[in-house]
Amino acid sequence: MRAVRIHRQGDHHDLVHEEAPHPHAATGDVLVKVHAAGFVPDELTWPGTWVDRAGRDRTPSIPCHEVAGVVAEVRYGTTGLSLGDRVFGLTDWHRDGAAAEYVAVEARNLAVIPDGLGFDEAAALPLSGLTAWQGLFVHGGLRAGQTVVVHGAAGGTGTLAVQLARHAGAHVIATGRGRAAALARELGAHDFVDLERQPLEQAVGQADVVFDTIGGELLARSAGLVRPGGTLVSITAPPPAAPAGGRAAFFIVEPDRDQLAELARLAGSGAVRAHVGAIYPLAEAGKAFAAKQGGVPGKVVLRVR
Repeated sequence: MRAVRIHRQGDHHDLVHEEAPHPHAATGDVLVKVHAAGFVPDELTWPGTWVDRAGRDRTPSIPCHEVAGVVAEVRYGTTGLSLGDRVFGLTDWHRDGAAAEYVAVEARNLAVIPDGLGFDEAAALPLSGLTAWQGLFVHGGLRAGQTVVVHGAAGGTGTLAVQLARHAGAHVIATGRGRAAALARELGAHDFVDLERQPLEQAVGQADVVFDTIGGELLARSAGLVRPGGTLVSITAPPPAAPAGGRAAFFIVEPDRDQLAELARLAGSGAVRAHVGAIYPLAEAGKAFAAKQGGVPGKVVLRVR
């Protein structure tokens, strides 16, 4: 099959479009005929890209851990999916990803794509959608009527966090560079703070939940934005300080079929949408990674077929 692989630790310049062995589905897996794949720009730095769970070298490896496609094979022990199902979800961090014509995936990490949702958008939904869901509701405990601040509202995770929070009935304050203002408001943000021009603390006041996708100095300053009883949630690093009278949380997203199914339902109904900033063919994976690192808003997707 055709695939994009990386043979040694490096960056997007080292991605190669080439022939690769056809994958085999193990017990509990399905084989997915890939139509589109999504990624995060720093995944080539993840330990799981280079070694398996036992610490053994697994190069050459195939990137892109978000997949959308069609079930081509169902193995013994697999439940909930059938041949021909249109599916989307996450591949294991320590196994080959979806930048290929076929990928073997644990069925429990996939959900069915609803009618009306295309493969490109479905491939942009799993990682960002699950991260936004878990950050807001699992770790942040966000409820209707509360106020949430979403840092990095134009990114893949931020765009979905804005929509999910608005759909849940929260008051949404989005932050980012000024060029992101129109997109954030289009997606449902009630207010927008231009981090390059507005004083953060004065513009925001206090919120019940602050969801940070940027890190660094912004994360360090965000504890002061959380009112007593609230939560600061980060996906970049553990917050250096907890809010006064509140708590701080850092997490790494986990696959969850039930949450994927709910995201699919919301996307299929039009309540939320993954913002696809650019689409590249499989052979141009290096350019796709470079484009995302260069600041393309939303998600960048590889179209495989």
